[in-house]
Amino acid sequence: MDSGKKIRGVKVHIAVEKYGIPLAIDAAPANVHDSKGIVPVLREIAGRGFQGPAIGDLGYPGQRLAKAGEALGITIQPIARGRDGVFIPTKIAWVVERSFGWLSRYRRLNTIVERTKEHLVAFIEIAFISILSRRLKRLVTQAIPA
Repeated sequence: MDSGKKIRGVKVHIAVEKYGIPLAIDAAPANVHDSKGIVPVLREIAGRGFQGPAIGDLGYPGQRLAKAGEALGITIQPIARGRDGVFIPTKIAWVVERSFGWLSRYRRLNTIVERTKEHLVAFIEIAFISILSRRLKRLVTQAIPA
């Protein structure tokens, strides 16, 4: 899990699996703290049957979030990914950053013009469909012997 803060006025919260495929996407106003903004994402992945630990950055600590996660059967493991200005990849937390990197290539998402959160989330989902279909096409063409 990670929150994207590159968009002025909006934070995008995404939960991805270890290959970068999104499990849940939500957007919140920028003045909502990360530990509150991630709760709808946790509810969505819990509703789809996710059980177990979720790795997040240090923006997701706190007793309130831990209790919300426990109620859904999810334990939140906040981890530090940098010290003294140096990025330290830990476990698979970098996968979320890579997913946000993929999204940054879509000009449509660089400036938010949508009036509703649902429209923004829909455009993010469309971008992920495009990204993952190109990755799948690349994998299929590599698997076919020439």
